[in-house]
Amino acid sequence: MIMEREAGVVLWKEIARELAADIGRRAIAPGGQLPTEPVLAERFGVNRHTVRRAVASLERDGLVRVEHGRGTFVREAAVDYILSKRTRFSENLGRQDRSTKKRLLRAFAMEARGDVARALELRPGAPVTVVEVLAEADGHVLAHALQHFPAKRFPDIAAVFEKERSITRTLAHFGVTDYTRKVTRITARLPEADVARALRQPRSRPVLQTVAVNVDASGKPVEFGITHFAGDLVQLVVEPE
Repeated sequence: MIMEREAGVVLWKEIARELAADIGRRAIAPGGQLPTEPVLAERFGVNRHTVRRAVASLERDGLVRVEHGRGTFVREAAVDYILSKRTRFSENLGRQDRSTKKRLLRAFAMEARGDVARALELRPGAPVTVVEVLAEADGHVLAHALQHFPAKRFPDIAAVFEKERSITRTLAHFGVTDYTRKVTRITARLPEADVARALRQPRSRPVLQTVAVNVDASGKPVEFGITHFAGDLVQLVVEPE
C-alpha cells in the first residue's frame, strides 16, 4: 500500500498514525509483534529510516515496546508483581495464569564485602555463591537477578538450582522449607549495559530495582538478592501484612 500523503503532515507521522489505528482496533493484539521494518517499508512504500522514525514515535507514546534482538511488540498491561512476606516468582505469576521460566546465566564465587556481608550477616571475606538468573513470563524477560547465598551453608547451590529452576525448591533441598522476606528496598534507575542486554531493552529505559533479604524460620539470612525488573512490563505491588 502506497500511502496518500495528507497536506502538511510528514510521512513518518502518517505511518505512525496508521499503525496506531491498527493497534487501536486490535488488528495487532496486546503482546503481538509488529511486522519487521522491511515488511512495513514495503507496505507503506517508504525507506526503512522512515519506518524507524514512526516506530520510535509509537514507543515514545507508550503504544509499543522494542525488545532488542527480538522485535517490536504492542504494549500490554504491566504484570503485577506482588512483594509480601512470602515473595515467590512462580507462585506470583501463576496466580495470573502466566507461564513462567527461570534461566541460569552463570554462577560464581566471591568474598562477602560491604552490603553483601552485612545483609547475610557474614564476616568480611566469607565465601558467597552468586547465582545470576533471568526470569521470564509468557516468553518475555521480566527480571534479571543476582542472588547471593552463604557458600558454606549451601554448597553446590548453583548445581541444585540448575536442576530445580526454583529458589524455593533449591532451598528446600538444603532443609530450608520456608523463608520470608525481611526487607525490600525499591528504586528506579537506569540499567547498566549488561542488565539492559539481559532485559532486551535500551539503557535509556529505566528499570525497577529491588534489593532484598530473605531469612529462614529462625531469622537467619539465607539470601541477599538484587533484582532489576523491566520497568515497562512490571508493576511492583506491595501488600501490607
